[in-house]
Amino acid sequence: MLTAALVGNPNVGKTTLFNYLTGSNQYVGNWAGVTVEKKEGYTPEKIKIVDLPGIYAMDTFSNEEKVAKDFLLQEETDVIINIVDASNLDRNLYLTTQLKQFKKPIILVLNMIDVAEAKGMKINFHKLSKELGVTVIPIIASKGKGLDEIKTVILQETFSNDFVNLALNFKNEKETYTYIENMLNKCVFYSEQKGISITEKIDKILLNKLAAYPIFLGILFLIFQFTFSWVGQPLADFLEYLLNNNFIPYVESSMSGSSAWFQSMMIEGIIGGVGSVIVFLPVILTLFLGISFLEDSGYMARAAFIMDKLMRKMGLSGKAFIPLIVGFGCSVPGIMSARTLESEKDRKLTALLVPLMSCNARLPVYALFASIFFEKNKSLIVFSLYLIGILVAFIMGLFFKNTIFKNEEEPFIIELPQYKLPEPKNLLIHTWDKGKGFLKKAGTIIFAISIVTWFLTKFNFSGMTDINNSFLAYIGKFLAPLFKPLGFGSWKPSVALLTGLMAKEVIVGTLGVIFGGNLSAVLPQYFTPLSAFSFLVFVLLYTPCISTVIVMKKEYGTKLMIFSIIYQILLAWTFSLIVYNVGILLIR
Repeated sequence: MLTAALVGNPNVGKTTLFNYLTGSNQYVGNWAGVTVEKKEGYTPEKIKIVDLPGIYAMDTFSNEEKVAKDFLLQEETDVIINIVDASNLDRNLYLTTQLKQFKKPIILVLNMIDVAEAKGMKINFHKLSKELGVTVIPIIASKGKGLDEIKTVILQETFSNDFVNLALNFKNEKETYTYIENMLNKCVFYSEQKGISITEKIDKILLNKLAAYPIFLGILFLIFQFTFSWVGQPLADFLEYLLNNNFIPYVESSMSGSSAWFQSMMIEGIIGGVGSVIVFLPVILTLFLGISFLEDSGYMARAAFIMDKLMRKMGLSGKAFIPLIVGFGCSVPGIMSARTLESEKDRKLTALLVPLMSCNARLPVYALFASIFFEKNKSLIVFSLYLIGILVAFIMGLFFKNTIFKNEEEPFIIELPQYKLPEPKNLLIHTWDKGKGFLKKAGTIIFAISIVTWFLTKFNFSGMTDINNSFLAYIGKFLAPLFKPLGFGSWKPSVALLTGLMAKEVIVGTLGVIFGGNLSAVLPQYFTPLSAFSFLVFVLLYTPCISTVIVMKKEYGTKLMIFSIIYQILLAWTFSLIVYNVGILLIR
């Protein structure tokens, strides 16, 4: 079996090429001993493709570079597929020159040829191949053009070995870039410029000193409008209507001959718990459709650039903003992506701040309370929660910078890719990945917790009982005094927060089990709009799910894990206390 290693800079189309070559025949995990994603796949022709982490060079010693270097040195590799951005050859070819040290044949894949041509570039592929001693294949990965030729070249083993014998002995980066510049002068020609590119025109607006921040906030607000006012929440409301008015009555009539406890477990426990969460799937999908659009369009890198100045005040660079953005999806990959940062200080500080970003698991809770207590301002309320998370992260970053993390700041280097319209297929794949994870959690963790919660609400040591004398009531009544100063002192919200430590979506499921599913009618008896908002602030800031805690321990050790748990509980309690009591003063 032939093995090909896929190597390239970030944002050059490596994932698109990997997905095309391997289709659904992929295996994703982590490299042994390192929390860096490992992706392997097979083409229909049984070529093994190993997708190495995106890197810029082999000499800055990040975990990604160590993984790539170790693989190329130690594993049996028949050919390196080095994919580069054809419109930025002078930068991308720096890595190419470093690949010579591994003494493997190289296929140089020039992606985004259409972008290069739009910039007035004309590349002599034959001459470039001869100068470098590699096989050159031009492609447009997003449109599927030229990709089959890669497999043909690998299968026929017609790739060039000349690069291995090319004399490249550079003393420093300057010599390397001088060589690349001289080579490109022979192989790349430029037609007359057609004026300012579309990307440059857009950046003049989006990166304007005065307009950048309002535009960034405006874009986020539009995404929340799309999610909570225009598409996501209306679909969720429709699903809830079907659940309560069609599905549950149908199940009740179908189980009319069953025992009372079994009916209760099925309807109040499983359907009430899991169903209360599942109805928010459209909210999850629409939000991440919007975020995936920003990522694939090239704007997300600009967001990191825009935020660099603010991040500096926290002792971090704009590069740390990327893990924080990832944290909006899930804290687990957000903490794991902090490993790309150069210093240990930056990695630890970022990992402590990532859980303050509002992950998608909290969305069902926000959507539920916003639709009940803030019907006319749903988008604004949810938007404000995301902003509070960012604001609190900024405050804590300042605090940590001046207390436990006092080291020097790292420089900020990031590539700003060309703007492009995202491919609908890629958008749908990215969006479905998030939805699939949500459904998987609903069918496992939330399902299990719903049954356990139902049991705890129906039983005590004497057997079956009413909910106020149940195991869950005893637990909740013990916790309730802690939350009374925050405006929600009933035992029922207290136990929902406790089960939320397993997964934040479980909060809605627990409330569905406790209150019998009809939450819109029951919750106003236990919350005012002010106490509901205080509850949401606590959900936003308190200790994330058990998966995040485990990853924190694995990445940074037991001490930092324990510290993160304690500080976030105290943080959530403090800010909820402030919100509730300031709100009371304003109302008076």
